[in-house]
Amino acid sequence: MPHTLIITNLHVSVEDKPILRGVDLAMNYGETHALMGPNGSGKSTLGLAIMGHPNYEVTEGTIELDGENLVDMGADQRARAGVFMAFQRPMAIPGVKMADFLRHATTNVRNPQRKEGEELLPMREFRKELRDKMNHLRMDLEFARRYVNDGFSGGEMKRAEILQLAMLQPKFAVLDETDSGLDADAVRLASESIAQIGRQKMGLLIITHHDKLLEHNPPDFTHVMLGGRIVETGGVELAHELHHDGYDRVRRTHPEADARNEAMLKKEEALSA
Repeated sequence: MPHTLIITNLHVSVEDKPILRGVDLAMNYGETHALMGPNGSGKSTLGLAIMGHPNYEVTEGTIELDGENLVDMGADQRARAGVFMAFQRPMAIPGVKMADFLRHATTNVRNPQRKEGEELLPMREFRKELRDKMNHLRMDLEFARRYVNDGFSGGEMKRAEILQLAMLQPKFAVLDETDSGLDADAVRLASESIAQIGRQKMGLLIITHHDKLLEHNPPDFTHVMLGGRIVETGGVELAHELHHDGYDRVRRTHPEADARNEAMLKKEEALSA
């Protein structure tokens, strides 16, 4: 039976402020979905809600992985169940080497019932797999000896996220603007790497403003988010339209959602002032 990730009528608030207002989304294993939309529309909020960030409160709706509701699970439980997120701004973990971090994470994902203190993946087996993945991604092996994201450039952080994706091989992965802060060559390399690792080998939800990351990952479905809801769904041609023409047509077509989006942005600006 193929894996499914089904989101139904999802409402999410942050600090009692409603952000998502009834999101519906269905993904199958092996599909690539692009999620696009203007700033403040709720794209990253959806990704963080799927992953179980504690600051994002689900007030209504469900997130079901293979029929099991994830809403009451912690982020670690969701990761063990097969959900992954590559963050827009990954956190640095000084003192923890990439290789050690990946060995623990990979062990726990492949053995979800493992208790702390139980054996990890055999070192020889793990090192061989890690080396093979890094060579495949054209990464310097010295990278694995560095502390997680500590002193990394923006491009190195994104490469580290892609390496995690390669090792963990989740059922579904959310990639939150993996192209942000990268130059054109780095985006092209990231697009190629994601395609090699994940295309048709997992479900991919790619959150992006541009279509360069989609060059090697053409979406089966493109969703447009505005005002905390998905207002349009199409194919790869919709992603190309949005990249070339922006969101003016979408805003005109969905004025109520656009008004909500503008109100949400004004509140964010007021809070940050």
